[in-house]
Parts: sequence; structure tokens; C-alpha cells
Amino acid sequence: MALAYTQMAKYRKLELLDTVVQAVNECGWNVLYTSDPSEHPFRLRIYKETEGYFLRIYIWNLTHGGGLKRPKDEYRVQITGIETFQRALDEKTLILGWWDPAGVFAGFDYNKHAGTLGLSPSIQIKEDALQKAQTNGFAICDKGNKEIAVAFRPDFFVTYVRNLEQLHTFGNVRRDFEILEHVAAKPIEVNDEIIQQVSSPRRSTVQTISRHLRDSGFKRRILTAYSNKCAICSLQLKLVDAAHILPVSYEKSTDETRNGIALCVLHHRAYDLSLVTFDDKYKVHYNQPRLVGLHKIGFDGGADKFVSDLQKSIYTPQAKNDRPHKDYIIEANKIRGWALAS
Repeated sequence: MALAYTQMAKYRKLELLDTVVQAVNECGWNVLYTSDPSEHPFRLRIYKETEGYFLRIYIWNLTHGGGLKRPKDEYRVQITGIETFQRALDEKTLILGWWDPAGVFAGFDYNKHAGTLGLSPSIQIKEDALQKAQTNGFAICDKGNKEIAVAFRPDFFVTYVRNLEQLHTFGNVRRDFEILEHVAAKPIEVNDEIIQQVSSPRRSTVQTISRHLRDSGFKRRILTAYSNKCAICSLQLKLVDAAHILPVSYEKSTDETRNGIALCVLHHRAYDLSLVTFDDKYKVHYNQPRLVGLHKIGFDGGADKFVSDLQKSIYTPQAKNDRPHKDYIIEANKIRGWALAS
């Protein structure tokens, strides 16, 4: 297995930058270059609405350690081209590896690798953590000496950036590390009682990771069930969200696949605003009274096309157990103000 991985082509620096940009975009965020994108380390600003971060990103391919003295399950970044990692007050410094076989990143702690680097320096992570990140979205690796490495899928990139400093301190308290490890493996089993056992500076980070893991699991299940296309118009183009039928804030809402539907960004917004819905026979309906009201105030531009682009019925998953459940549909339409005959 390891031999096959070492034979894979390495990404060039600009290709590695592209994995970062795509990851940021996959999280629904935007990227601005704050320096020449051909220069490494890469300097970016990532942002969404009023939240944003300046990043200094060091990134290399993760490759097998090689040699008889290296563990067979160890992968590493071989640091080249720099003598020391730099950090500015207004920036977050990321030290990353990209493992292409699983399409995951590994993040390393700046504070453990500050100062002048030695000859032929490298930073390691275990293959098990990389594989767990591919499956679950997120995993941590105990490197000893209170240092941990973090493995994560691209859809966790912004969550990693947000929690960068706290995440790499989980090696300081063994109990905190074990709870975060449990959260990463089995987020559904995590409750407030478990989270309260985490040291207070790191408690919010565990809550954030747990919530993201649950949301990510729901999203992946929904988009897979619907073949990554909108159930109302069949659009793909990576413009499709996983929407809850019963809203998350509603007490009866669940993260079951049958309480979800794949919707493009337009129809997700329209569904939340009760401009469009579907009934328990999966027939699509649009809100004619609402469109009339919009016409009266001159806000009906594009209404005819909006209606004509609607499918007669929603696209449903092949697996019957993944299809929207009748009870959830009826209840959701009721709380959104629809009066539809069942």
C-alpha cells in the first residue's frame, strides 16, 4: 500500500495552492491573494461576509518516510526552501501537508516548529489519522511531547483555521485529547456532559468540531443520495446545498437523510422563504400569492423564468429509505404556512 502511494506524482507548488483555494471555496468562503501567488509561503485573505483571516501558508506534499528506519505507517512533509517559519501579528501561520490518495490535509503546530530548522527537516503524521480524516472528516494524531497533528478534509479547512491555536493545545491535557479523539470518531455519541469534562479554554473548540462533524455527515449523505444535484431543477456545478426539510431550529427536526433534500443555492433560499415547496406526493408547488405580492411592489423580475424552470416533481434518491418522509414534509409545509391538500 505504502509503495503505491510513494509512486504517485507529487503536486507542484501552484497545484498545492489550488487545493487550498478549492477547499476554502468548498467551505463557502472567498479568497484574495495578498502577495504574488507564485511565491511560497502563500499569503491569502479568506473571508465570508464580515468574518475573515489573513493566512501565511506553508504547504508540501505528504510522502512516505521511506527507508528501513522509518515506520511503515508514517507520512511526512519534507521541508524545503525555507530556514525558519515566519509569523506576523495579523496573520495565522499554517504548516500543511497534502495527501492526495485520500484528498486530505495535515496541519502541524507552528509553536512546536518555530526557530531555525535543522538539516533536512521533516514533520510526521501517522497514516491512520489521514485515513480517519478521509472517512470522518477530521482526526488527530498524538506525536508525543504534547504535540498533536491534525488531519482534515477540505470541507473542514475553515473550521481548522478558526480553531487553529486551540486545536494544537489539546496535547497539553491527556483527558482533553481523548475526548476530542472520541468526538472525531463518534460525534453522534457526544453530549453536553462529555463536553463539560473538557478544560474550559478548549471546550468551545470541541463543541465546534462536534457540530461541524454532524453537519458534514448530514451534508455528505444528502448530496450522495441526490447525486449532487438539485431536487427541484437538477442543477449541479457544485452549487448544491443539503437542506433540512424540518428546520434545524424546530424541535422535531432530525439529521436523518429522510429529513433532508438537496437544493441549489437559489431553490434553497426560495424554499426557506416559502416561494417554493413540494408535497408528500413529491409534486412541486410555487407560491402564487407571494409572486402576486412581489409583482405589486415591482420585485417580480425573473418570476416567469423562475416558475418555468421548476420541475413538476422533485428528483428523489433511488434508495426509498433516503427519500423525504411524508410526515416531515407535511409538518414542514404546515410551519412554513403552506395550505396543501395531502
